[in-house]
Amino acid sequence: MDLINTVITKAADFAPALGTIVLVLAALALIDWVLKRRWQDNPDAQFRYQLIMLALTFAGILAVIVALPVNDDTRGQLLSLIGILLSAAIALSSTTFIGNIMAGIMLKVVKSARPGDFITVAELTGRITEMGLLHTEVQTEFRDLVTVPNLYMVTHPMQVIRASGTIISAEVSLGYDVSHVDISKILAEAATLAGLKDSFVHVRQLGDFSVTYRVAGLLEDVKSLISARSRLREAMLDALHAAGIEIVSPNFMNTRAMSDDKLFIPKLSRKARSEKSTQAEDVVFDKADEAASVEEIRKSIELVDAELLVLENEEGDEIVVSRDSLKARKSKLIEQLKAAEEQRKAAELAEKAGIGK
Repeated sequence: MDLINTVITKAADFAPALGTIVLVLAALALIDWVLKRRWQDNPDAQFRYQLIMLALTFAGILAVIVALPVNDDTRGQLLSLIGILLSAAIALSSTTFIGNIMAGIMLKVVKSARPGDFITVAELTGRITEMGLLHTEVQTEFRDLVTVPNLYMVTHPMQVIRASGTIISAEVSLGYDVSHVDISKILAEAATLAGLKDSFVHVRQLGDFSVTYRVAGLLEDVKSLISARSRLREAMLDALHAAGIEIVSPNFMNTRAMSDDKLFIPKLSRKARSEKSTQAEDVVFDKADEAASVEEIRKSIELVDAELLVLENEEGDEIVVSRDSLKARKSKLIEQLKAAEEQRKAAELAEKAGIGK
């Protein structure tokens, strides 16, 4: 009988703690369901969801400790232990899981890059497809997907190509027997023919046997970056050869007996370039293009929300018409966002299914 009373007493002592555990688990499950349903079309759904659930889980652990049937000294020691462990984790975060979380928060706050942007981090170059709490996914020029820890992203200089345009360049070494004035004019025209604006030519180096020139120009359509670099070099070859200028190594040597007036320039091809040839970017950055499309729709929604906020406290018939028009536009954008997200998910599932086979 005494044993039964002891068990009942102990159970009564642990009842608040057990109740707290049940409530915490139920609350976490409910919040998890609500957030997933509410933010399924939100631009930062995954990031915010992970961050909030992490914070709520930590708060739930503290609530369980407070509810334990122990004296105040023991409870204080447990809370102090949690504080010490958290402090130690933060102190060691440069190489830990928490370090990637902090780096992910930093990337979101700074907003230096967004999905769809061209970036270069150390030796990695590509377009961002996803930015999560722990990692950033980058699609390279070989169409591969590279998962980069966020800690790596913030500890290395990150070069982001501006959406408004970027400067692309190429270098070539030519002999001293041709005037730099003529070469500068020819290379500048080649850059213009390659689709670059405000082209310019610099003399980079005066070598022992040759002069190094750099031609550059503004590329406004950054989505065609890879193809534009190739087009620039092709235009340089065509322009220099058309002007009768040889492009050979300074120590070029040929064992055949050649006449003095022989020029090493290929004959013009009679076959015209196919206008419907596939662009590298169309094949390489498929997932990045989808991410960029989704990101553009999200930006448009943000702009509409900002305009609605400005018109919120204003009155007048014109204001009402403008507000209704903005709301209708927002509804269409949300539908487009849902369709783009569904298409993206379907493509990912199809790709996974193909890999599984």
